[in-house]
Amino acid sequence: MSERSFEARSADGVTLRGASEGEGPPIVLAHGLTAHRDLVIHGSRALARAGHEVVRYDARAHGTSDAGALGSRTYDALAGDLETVIAQVGARLPVLAGHSMGAHTIARFALRDPEAVAAVVIVGPASIGGLPDEDSLAGWDRLADGLEGGGIEGFIAAYSPGLDPQWSETLIRIARDRLAKHRDLIALSQALREVPRSAPFPRLADLAGLDVPTLVVASHDEADPGHPFAVAEAWAEALPQARLISEQRGESPLAWQGGRLSRVIAWFGEEAPVRERLAA
Repeated sequence: MSERSFEARSADGVTLRGASEGEGPPIVLAHGLTAHRDLVIHGSRALARAGHEVVRYDARAHGTSDAGALGSRTYDALAGDLETVIAQVGARLPVLAGHSMGAHTIARFALRDPEAVAAVVIVGPASIGGLPDEDSLAGWDRLADGLEGGGIEGFIAAYSPGLDPQWSETLIRIARDRLAKHRDLIALSQALREVPRSAPFPRLADLAGLDVPTLVVASHDEADPGHPFAVAEAWAEALPQARLISEQRGESPLAWQGGRLSRVIAWFGEEAPVRERLAA
């Protein structure tokens, strides 16, 4: 099964680079902040083998995509980029699946036009609407300072204090691996400052407008405190057609298990409400 590379040009001239694989109902993947296009399902090919066209791309200022101008890394722009990618690959009524920043991006996009998507998979949401508090923004700025001043190891030095010892080695290894895939670490550091200062939607109650089949994938806080379980629960309660799933306590988060997560997404795509929308 071969990959098909593509480039898509955003409304403000940013070239977004990605790849698609497989044939069938489309699933478009959107990754998190500091991640890249392979990290939503961690390189798994299970969705393509299950009969889906799988589309993944690097967000602006990430991976191999262009950086974009200062001030342009906002959820409005990220949702516009997603729209551009969907149009470029001709993905009619896709299932959208996104992690963290990617989850917020697909929510922003689908809130604009719920009829444009078949369903959404929200993995590890971190925002309940509006802007983070100053302490949270200061934490993002520390990571940006570390990356700007010391590259990958500077980021790790800013990131590692306070990690749960049970998971710290795994988390640091994942962070090093994902940062190594970016061609412009300065642009990435700028995104670390800009994206958190942009709200995906004003209030959690706004999610009531996203009335499509939705799967919310939560992580328990011991391993992944940056994506609180309570936030995922709040999304599942606010979204009209949502169900919540997670790994068992003490297990590696489902969001980190590409093959297992892919099988869950494929199962969700076979649910009657999703199939009805795909057939519309």
